Amino acid sequence: MSIEPTDAGTQPRPAERPLLESHTLVLLVRPAGAPAISDDEAEVLQQQHLGFLQRQRDAGVMAAAGPFRDQPDERWRGLCLYLVDPEQARELALGDPAVKAGRLGIEVFTWYTRPGELGAGPR
Repeated sequence: MSIEPTDAGTQPRPAERPLLESHTLVLLVRPAGAPAISDDEAEVLQQQHLGFLQRQRDAGVMAAAGPFRDQPDERWRGLCLYLVDPEQARELALGDPAVKAGRLGIEVFTWYTRPGELGAGPR
């Protein structure tokens, strides 16, 4: 716990901690009217998509990403936890080859947790 001084002559008090920590989530969704592609094209695009996600992790701007299973809406394809603000996460996610090809769309939003709860740290 850090200590922060108060006014002159008084005892120090614990530094105030933020009540919530913000994280940027990018929901990957299958858009209406996504272009049909062959199985071979889908495999190539999937490899490019996975490479893109790994580069985001390697660059330190993404903490985690992965697909869904048993989701209530089949359009929901996966989720990415970015370590940057929503505007930067949106800009980065638009560079995903699957997004550029129109096979995935993105929904970007902020999610709040208790400080340190995820271990990913504040942005």
